[in-house]
Amino acid sequence: MDAIVPKAEAAELALFRDTVRRFLGDHVVPHIATWRQAGMVSRAAWREAGRAGLLCASVPAEYGGGGGDFRHEAVIIEELARIGFGDFAIPLHNAIIAPYIVHYGTAAQKRRYLPAMASGEMIAAIAMTEPDAGSDLQAMRTRAVREGDHFVIHGQKTFISNGQLADLVIVAAKTRADAGGKGISLIAVETTAPGFRRGRNLEKIGKHAQDTSELFFDEVRVPAENLLGGVPDQGFVQLMRQLPQERLVIAVGAVAAMEAAVAETIAYTENRRAFGKALFEFQNTRFVLAEAATVARVARVFVDDCIGKLCAGTLDVATAAMAKYWTSDVQGKVIDACQQLFGGYGYMAEYPIAHRYTDARVQRIYGGANEIMKELIARSLGGEKKR
Repeated sequence: MDAIVPKAEAAELALFRDTVRRFLGDHVVPHIATWRQAGMVSRAAWREAGRAGLLCASVPAEYGGGGGDFRHEAVIIEELARIGFGDFAIPLHNAIIAPYIVHYGTAAQKRRYLPAMASGEMIAAIAMTEPDAGSDLQAMRTRAVREGDHFVIHGQKTFISNGQLADLVIVAAKTRADAGGKGISLIAVETTAPGFRRGRNLEKIGKHAQDTSELFFDEVRVPAENLLGGVPDQGFVQLMRQLPQERLVIAVGAVAAMEAAVAETIAYTENRRAFGKALFEFQNTRFVLAEAATVARVARVFVDDCIGKLCAGTLDVATAAMAKYWTSDVQGKVIDACQQLFGGYGYMAEYPIAHRYTDARVQRIYGGANEIMKELIARSLGGEKKR
């Protein structure tokens, strides 16, 4: 990312990176194994991240945030990828959920939620996916019915990250059942509300310390003032406007994970010996790593360009879809190739490459499946425009 940042800003970002790296080294790395066993990061770690200034880094300072921009969020994403622990869902909290409140929240909603999110007192989740509605958000069945000064929410969500820890859930629900995407609203639900239930912490093949849950809304009553932005039926538009940034979050993580995997594999193959010489001295090893390093470099250039466009307000839907689809796709291929060079050790959970391998798989699914990304890209092409 340094190539796209002016020198003065680069120095400030470098200091921020040092802060993030020290925090992760002191407060995260020693606990990774424990949190994976527990199935979630501790709530205390979230509060420590808040005190260190890692939460809501791009939220305006007037609401308790860091006053930065997406480049600061990218630093956090990259440093979490460097240690192989994207399970700590700070990027979700910071760069996916907080922007909905910043861009669309009322003044009262911003004052109520953002400072608490910045301090770590309030952990946030966003609930879009349902058992029968994933990438097709218009098919959701969760309903929010206006009754006087309240909305009554009934429905079920699944695969919700931060689901076990969340104090605040931004819920996508139908406020007009017969209007398709035009009848969706986003409503802030505090998890102390009567009728809210958490299901089990879902078992996954990767990201074992990321709590991912089913959530149930059994006639949950929330004040009408919790409607994000105060105007109903705006949720689909709000979601579509923010999804490019969510997809770039995924792409940044993919690039950083590839870079880390290549570096770890170079170090391993330089020290591991077979048939009397280092693995790195074999032509196959060198060629595999040359290919992997090239893909990672190309991905870095593309994603850095996307970051620049996002900060300038010019990142379009199709380009964000390209970034998400392609980087997550090649992430899986690069890490698979790197894991192969570890031999049997690459299959052992004590080696970071094993976690990188399983963690990478979900990248092609969430944020919109890669097949949907290709459809979005295709719609932007000439043939689609002519029809």
